[in-house]
Amino acid sequence: MNMSKEIIIRDAAVNEREAIAEVLLSAYSQYSADMPEPQWEAYRNSILDSVHGDAPFARIIAETGQQIVGSALLFTSSETAYGKPELGIHSPVLRLLAVSPDARGRGVAALLIREAARRSRELGASTLNLHTSDMMVSAIRLYERLGFKRHFETDIMNGNTLVKGFRLDLTPSESVCPWPPSASAEIH
Repeated sequence: MNMSKEIIIRDAAVNEREAIAEVLLSAYSQYSADMPEPQWEAYRNSILDSVHGDAPFARIIAETGQQIVGSALLFTSSETAYGKPELGIHSPVLRLLAVSPDARGRGVAALLIREAARRSRELGASTLNLHTSDMMVSAIRLYERLGFKRHFETDIMNGNTLVKGFRLDLTPSESVCPWPPSASAEIH
């Protein structure tokens, strides 16, 4: 894949949902080997339902060379993100952050997270939440580097898998997720 240096972060158009699904499935397929087939199929279907459903309040994409290379979905709460109001998350939840395997190592994920944080602050939120599991080692390192802290109270058990809650404090004095992002990105 020929990648230009410019990474554009913008809202996805409705007709780009299938391209988002392709990026997600391409990025997440590496985890299929770590799951029993029925669990992977359920996860795959959950990904597709989230992409094509109406629950996300934002579908953010990263584009370079007119090709979608990353995406993130932003939800208003744990109820809209997971159908789990009992988690008590009433601030934005970042889900299904993905970067195409060919575009990794260029800071795309960090740009998508920073945009999600910016939008969350615009809504007046003081935190941005996400969930991940131990199989996503490099993602966890990135989240921690950007200032996310474990939020044990929002952990979820999905079958035998612990899905760990993380939270980023968006208050200006505490946030490690600076805005604007690096000059290599253009935000629309």
